[in-house]
Amino acid sequence: MARKATIIGGGVIGGGWAARFLLSGWDVSVYDPDPEAPRKIGEVLANARAALPALADVPMPAEGRLTFAANLKDAVEGTEYIQESVSERIELKHRVYAEIQAHAPDALLGSSTSGYKPSQLQENSTNPAVLFVAHPFNPVYLLPLVEVVPSPKNDAQRIEDTKEILREIGMYPLHVRKEIDAHIADRFLEAVWREALWLVKDGVATTEEIDEAIRMGFGLRWGQMGLFDTYRVAGGEAGMKHFMAQFGPCLSWPWTKLMDVPEFNDELVDLIAGQSDAQSGHMTIREMERIRDQNLIGFLRVLKERNWGAGKVLLDHDARRASEAPAAKLSALDAPLLLSHMQVLPGWIDYNGHMTESRYLFASSEVTNAFLGLIGAGLDYVAAGRSYYTAESHIMHLGEAKLGDALTGSVQVLGADEKRLHLFMRIERDGAPVATIEQMLLHVDTVNGGTCPAAPEVLAKLQPIVTAHAALPQPKDTGRYVGQRKSR
Repeated sequence: MARKATIIGGGVIGGGWAARFLLSGWDVSVYDPDPEAPRKIGEVLANARAALPALADVPMPAEGRLTFAANLKDAVEGTEYIQESVSERIELKHRVYAEIQAHAPDALLGSSTSGYKPSQLQENSTNPAVLFVAHPFNPVYLLPLVEVVPSPKNDAQRIEDTKEILREIGMYPLHVRKEIDAHIADRFLEAVWREALWLVKDGVATTEEIDEAIRMGFGLRWGQMGLFDTYRVAGGEAGMKHFMAQFGPCLSWPWTKLMDVPEFNDELVDLIAGQSDAQSGHMTIREMERIRDQNLIGFLRVLKERNWGAGKVLLDHDARRASEAPAAKLSALDAPLLLSHMQVLPGWIDYNGHMTESRYLFASSEVTNAFLGLIGAGLDYVAAGRSYYTAESHIMHLGEAKLGDALTGSVQVLGADEKRLHLFMRIERDGAPVATIEQMLLHVDTVNGGTCPAAPEVLAKLQPIVTAHAALPQPKDTGRYVGQRKSR
């Protein structure tokens, strides 16, 4: 049975939370009295469905069920986790919490607030131990950071439970040890925002020029290395001490106006908004969101390839999902062994919108790896210096696979001896063949090179399968050569 999360407030942030939970397999109940909430969340969810799966290299779980509750009582019924994302008005938040805790007093209750401290949120709460800050970043369905901020009134174990839930849905919970206005990240953003307003107000730079300074310069560094590691590298071989000795005196120079606030009036609003409209007003917000998402996917994929920063979070999440997937088991031997369940991910698609050629071979390798693990020739066996290497492959492309399609992979053993393994694999969608792959594998000594007999314990597990599969009908497409006409 799917777990349930409740989202209170269906704006951009609430919609992002809903999408993150839904695409992680949770059922989601949304409460927002705004009659436009279903449309707004639907648009955010459409963006998320096109973006979040592109970060995964393992199948996504089945999407959860989305419902819109008519009232708070129905919204929180049976829920495990509640995320509040209403407007930044403390009196409104207190009213919402009071009603929530009247019906679900023990449920975990996180707030998306960007400014309030948890102790402020907990005022007059009937159960402050479960109420805390869980501040995300937009788009919630792509960016992993969540600032988890408790107060001394919070139950430490419930905070740990919260962090584990957030990891389960692919996020990075940053535990803020001391509550403070605006937490950690928004304090930086506020400083940059104030200085940017001054630069525009004083006519030093336009909104576009400031954005270019970030996009073309330090923004690229910060996104993959952060602030302090960036400056450590800037210090050269002498490191951070040299950097601070070189640039420390600048702290007393009048470079910034961070301690001053420009007067917030209609003139300032019109100046900023006018330049922003001139800069990017030719695009709709939805178009800009899609551009943003695709750029973020590209950045995150690169970081994932390097197991660095936010990319490490993605790799860890894939590993978690893979470990939770049911292991291949030796089922009845009177049919080919069904060993792999896969999903066509965005990275598998070519310019025609179909699964690209290399991914057919990748799909077959998933089946092969599962089979080798089944007979005791998995990663531990490889680490000991022995392995099966593919010597020959023949792929027949029989059908099209498209984004999101669920695929299965099965294997039939055509023959084997102490050094050779002859396999025939079927990749299917809804029982219909997408591809067949015939392979010959050789057992090798990876330390000394060259073929060698497989270990007796591997052969002992392999032989019963070979014997049983010898009684199965021979696949009609075995032994084909390129260009041979299809058999009828």
